[in-house]
Amino acid sequence: MRYLLLVTLLWAFSFSLIGEYLAGQVDSDFAVLARVAVAALVFLPFTLWRGLPLRLLAGFWLAGALQFGVTYLCLYRSFTVLTVPEVLLFTVLTPIYVTLLDDALARRFNPWALLAALVAVGGGVIIRFERLEGEYLIGFLLLQLANITFAAGQVLCRQLLARYPVEQPLHRFFGHFFLGAMLLVVPSFLLFGNPDKLPQTLLQWGVLLWMGLFATALGMFWWVKGSVRVDAGTLAVLNELHVPAGLLVNLLIWNRDADLPRLALGGAVILASLWINRLGREPRRAAV
Repeated sequence: MRYLLLVTLLWAFSFSLIGEYLAGQVDSDFAVLARVAVAALVFLPFTLWRGLPLRLLAGFWLAGALQFGVTYLCLYRSFTVLTVPEVLLFTVLTPIYVTLLDDALARRFNPWALLAALVAVGGGVIIRFERLEGEYLIGFLLLQLANITFAAGQVLCRQLLARYPVEQPLHRFFGHFFLGAMLLVVPSFLLFGNPDKLPQTLLQWGVLLWMGLFATALGMFWWVKGSVRVDAGTLAVLNELHVPAGLLVNLLIWNRDADLPRLALGGAVILASLWINRLGREPRRAAV
C-alpha cells in the first residue's frame, strides 16, 4: 500500500500546481501531451519490444489510451460546461467503477468491496458537495466517461499483470503504457490545441516537467506497481483518498479556505471504508 499512498501525496501536490500555474494559462491539450511525452521518454530507454506476451503489450497500449487519452480529453472539456465545484463533485464516483470493472474482468462479485467503495464515495461527497445550478447533464456524462476510463486503465493493468506473469520487471515494458496514450494525445493537440497558449515562463515549463516526471511517469508506475499488491476494494478506496489529501495540500501551502469540519468528517469516512473492506476479507481468510 505504500506505493499507492506515496502516489496519492504526489497527485495531491499536482492538483494544486495545475490550479496555480497551468489552468487557464497553458493550453490543456499541450499540458497533457507534455506530461505523456516526458513520461514516455523516461521509460523508452528501458522498453523491451520482443519476448513479451502480445496481449500484455497490447493491453498496456489500450490502458494508456484509456487512462490518459480518453480520460483527460473528457476531463478538460468538462470545464467548459461545469463549474469547478461541480467538476470536483462528479469525479468522486471512480471507486465504484474500479470495483465493478475489476469484478467483471475477474468474473466474480465482491459485495464488501462495492460497499467500501460506496462508503468512500460518501466521504468524497461530504467533502466536495456544492449545490448544483444550471445545465450540467452534459458535463456529468463527460466526467462519468472520464471516471470509467480512468478506472478501466488501472484495472486493466492490474489484471494483465496477474494473467500474464513475466520474468521481466515492470519498468522494462511500462513505456508501452505511455505510447498508447500518445496515440490519442498527439492528434488531440494537433486538432484542438491552441499554439498561442503554450508555456510562457520557465516556471510553467518547470511545472510541466515536474508533472511529467513525477506525477505522470513515476506516479503511474508506482500506482500500477502498488495496485497488484492490494485487493480491488483497497484500490478503489485509495482512488478517493486524493480528495482530502489535495485539499490539505492546497490549504497548507496556499492558505486557501477550506471547511475543516467537512474535510475531517469526509476523510474519516474514507478511512472507515478501508476498515469495511478489510472486514469483508476476514471471513474468507478464516475459511481458508
